[in-house]
Amino acid sequence: MSKITSSKFIMTVIAAAGIQLFSVPASAEVDAVAAKKLALANSCLRCHAIGKKKEGPSYQAVAYKYAGNPEAAEILFKHLTSNEVIKASDGHSERHKVIKVKSDDEIKNLVAWILMQ
Repeated sequence: MSKITSSKFIMTVIAAAGIQLFSVPASAEVDAVAAKKLALANSCLRCHAIGKKKEGPSYQAVAYKYAGNPEAAEILFKHLTSNEVIKASDGHSERHKVIKVKSDDEIKNLVAWILMQ
């Protein structure tokens, strides 16, 4: 290997290692236990489940729907905080329950947890 080629290779390896070192996977930032507790406390699991459709979509279906959408977290945050009208699987419309929390970070954690399903 020539000196130039080996130098480029070494720099590429160092850059890749730096990216890996300073990148934190989204799942590491999510407190799944706190998210599940919040979902239970706010009766989210009455209408939603992780892997199967109930009155509302499963969290896996929601994650799939928003996969790759950079605005997904913002959209879901608004959905959980705005009391917007939703259409249930049986066709009736109702207002989505607003999540009761002490800080927005709790809702952001719940949204991140839903999106990683």
